[in-house]
Amino acid sequence: MVNKINNYPMYKIFTDPVHGFINVPKGLLLKLVDHPYMQRLRRIRQLGLGYLVFPGAEHSRFSHAIGTLGLANRALNNLREKNTTITHKEYEGTLIAALLHDIGHGPFSHTLENTFIHHFNHEMMTLAFMHDLNREFKGALDTAIAIFTNTYPKKFLNQLVSSQLDVDRLDYLKRDSIFTGVSEGSIGVDRIIKTMRVFQGNIVIEKKGIYAVENYITARRLMYMQVYQHKTTLSADKLLRSIFRRVSALLHRGDDIFFASPRLRYFLTTPLSAKKNISQSMMRKYAQIDDHDIITSIKYWEAENDSILTDLSRRFMNRDYFRTIFTKGAASPKQMDSYREKTIQQLRKLGLPHDDDAVSYYLFKDYSHNEAYKYENESIWILEHDNTAIEFSKASDTKNIRALAETVVKHYVVALKGLT
Repeated sequence: MVNKINNYPMYKIFTDPVHGFINVPKGLLLKLVDHPYMQRLRRIRQLGLGYLVFPGAEHSRFSHAIGTLGLANRALNNLREKNTTITHKEYEGTLIAALLHDIGHGPFSHTLENTFIHHFNHEMMTLAFMHDLNREFKGALDTAIAIFTNTYPKKFLNQLVSSQLDVDRLDYLKRDSIFTGVSEGSIGVDRIIKTMRVFQGNIVIEKKGIYAVENYITARRLMYMQVYQHKTTLSADKLLRSIFRRVSALLHRGDDIFFASPRLRYFLTTPLSAKKNISQSMMRKYAQIDDHDIITSIKYWEAENDSILTDLSRRFMNRDYFRTIFTKGAASPKQMDSYREKTIQQLRKLGLPHDDDAVSYYLFKDYSHNEAYKYENESIWILEHDNTAIEFSKASDTKNIRALAETVVKHYVVALKGLT
């Protein structure tokens, strides 16, 4: 079969439960899909610890990457139909950037992002992987990297991959809504893509797509409230971080732990920082760890000699989590002192160490914040009938968007159950 629109000789079809059939051109793109760096994403859950709350949320970063590629393909075809000039090189580069945009995620996605490497975020590792793949494929990713880093002259290509209305967000909102069963996150992906066009070098939305975009912003707010910042997910997040902080403390004081896979042990015992750069050695070892390393290690740590590590690991494996308590404003020092005293009493009853160091693994104060739309810096633009573009919150019939654009901050305390 020949894909005449894209000038590709052949393609492979992926069947996706969210977007239907997704065509991946054979050649460089399919080689990247099959590369070990990409295949690793099959073993990393898209929602991190979200599966502990929503039983169906077992989908992977790999399925999200394929879905993002599929949406990028549709968006580019739509823009071409509207007489936007996109060369074969730009087309392929955008698809590659969309495919690889999350390749730098580590085990359980955001939860352990700074646990293994200091001064680090997954975008840094994504770029390191892309440069390594570019060396392997002899410069074939030059355009993709320029688009990903927003250094390519046609800014709208970067906006398709990374903006407030990009194919990444369009895929994960739709996908996460379906697999969690949270229908409030459902968005009109087809209408948004069909109403995209390029105006003065930027992606804009035709006026007939305004309600689909409004629904998209509302859905994003609701998904953060109901899924991404669910109280049980927040609790599980703190528990997992506590486990690795305890392991790190034991190793630093000279204790040896019963088990850790060799690749994971490297990150637990080697001080690493990405402040200056990410070394080849660091990148290659990072490419070998996934959710399975974490789960397998925690299963072994249930039998450790350290009572705190054993208890924390047992809680994680058996879903015996802490409790998330939302507070009006940040908890005061007096409130935290009360929680601390009650935690000490609870730990004593459980036969666990109950000094201040032990309490630090069971009591936390934190906050979450939610920004559904930033209209001041990274705006979405609506194309009016007179060929003028206006910022979305100022467009007609969307006066509530400014309210949705306000940052919602929710303070909370995570503590043992039974303290209140």
